[in-house]
Amino acid sequence: MARQELKRDLANRHVQLIAIGGTIGTGLFLGSGKAIQLAGPSIIFAYLIVGIAVFFVMRALGEMLLAKAGYQSFTDIAGDYLGPWAAFVTGWTYWFCWIMTAMADIIAVGVYVRYWFDIPQWVPAIVCLVILLGLNLLTVKLFGELEFWFALIKVITILALIAIGVILLIIGFKTDAGTVSVHNLWEHGGLFPNGVSGFLLSFQMVVFAFVGVELVGVSAAETANPQKNIPSAINKIPLRILFFYVGALFILLCINPWTELNAAESPFVKTFRLVGIPIAAGIINFVVLTSAASACNSGMFSTSRILYNLSSNGQAPSIFAKLNKNHVPSTSLWVSTLVLSGGALLSKLIPEQAFGIVTTISAICFIWVWGIILVSHVNYQKTRPHLHAKSKFKAPLTPFINYVVLTLFALILIIMLFAEETRPALLLTPLWFIGLFAIYGARRR
Repeated sequence: MARQELKRDLANRHVQLIAIGGTIGTGLFLGSGKAIQLAGPSIIFAYLIVGIAVFFVMRALGEMLLAKAGYQSFTDIAGDYLGPWAAFVTGWTYWFCWIMTAMADIIAVGVYVRYWFDIPQWVPAIVCLVILLGLNLLTVKLFGELEFWFALIKVITILALIAIGVILLIIGFKTDAGTVSVHNLWEHGGLFPNGVSGFLLSFQMVVFAFVGVELVGVSAAETANPQKNIPSAINKIPLRILFFYVGALFILLCINPWTELNAAESPFVKTFRLVGIPIAAGIINFVVLTSAASACNSGMFSTSRILYNLSSNGQAPSIFAKLNKNHVPSTSLWVSTLVLSGGALLSKLIPEQAFGIVTTISAICFIWVWGIILVSHVNYQKTRPHLHAKSKFKAPLTPFINYVVLTLFALILIIMLFAEETRPALLLTPLWFIGLFAIYGARRR
């Protein structure tokens, strides 16, 4: 039977907003509070460093995706340049870390809805999951539309924050926390108030903030004009990082001295409240609600496509390659959603630890995925020099920059070993890889 193909229904605006949505999420809106407490104002440099590293990963991915027709995602690339083991392990790992991330996000939806309605948090979580499942089963174009509007809400919120912040800076506005000024960046213990150690410990949450940026690669098979849309989306990543992360955090820290922010509250909520917007908490609660729904939506999309791809390559049961009449991998989508709903139980049993464990495991697994992309690119240049020579979208500074970024990722993993919050998850995560290699070895016999 001929392989059923995914439909190329994602237009340029969908790909652009998927890229934006992938670089703005829970890690910025919620996780930045914790990261700021660890690093102080130096958190800006942490986001800048990881953001630059991720850009080079995406340029490597973009060159390989466009160098050879037929790639569905980076798992195909890993299999082509590193061998079938890499496709198997990376594919299942990518599915696993998105499942973990989406579990946290769907439970967060329940928590956010309880801000307005006194109902058990699992009710809105399941309702949201059912709605997203129904919409994703229809068409990939509808997924693109959902992400377009979800991302737009995030963009508008950050634009509003930056615009308000610039005005307050110009007029020297006074809040309960003091005068809005760039001096707030260094007047409360300097740029590195907790020393180099605090700066380094913030990298785990910063890495988590960038998970999802590679969705541009996952959506390649359903992009109407990949030769145009993928380079356009990837090349705009640096500007988005500078504006949405560095710019937003700069404004936040000018309005709020870092000592006034805490890990338990979104710094965005705190900032809008400080500047005197009476319904700030409600506005930001709506934004983080849509952000969580967006992340879960992205998780459902990516996990279903990864299962489809694994099945198409013979690395998962063939039923996962089945498409419905709308060219959507419905079986993969159903299975991923069922696993996600089961995660609600885990989040209910250990609500205090669940988010930290999930985000750490997710960050570790994404570092694996990004690392595999970089190593694949090194092999691509060595084994297919003719493709690299004629590429119209060459990754810059390679292969040197690939080794630099891989070294950075290794250092971040070492740092996680020294932090009490991240150490347990770091020590447990290798069990996942041991299990995958064991399964792969058994399948090869």
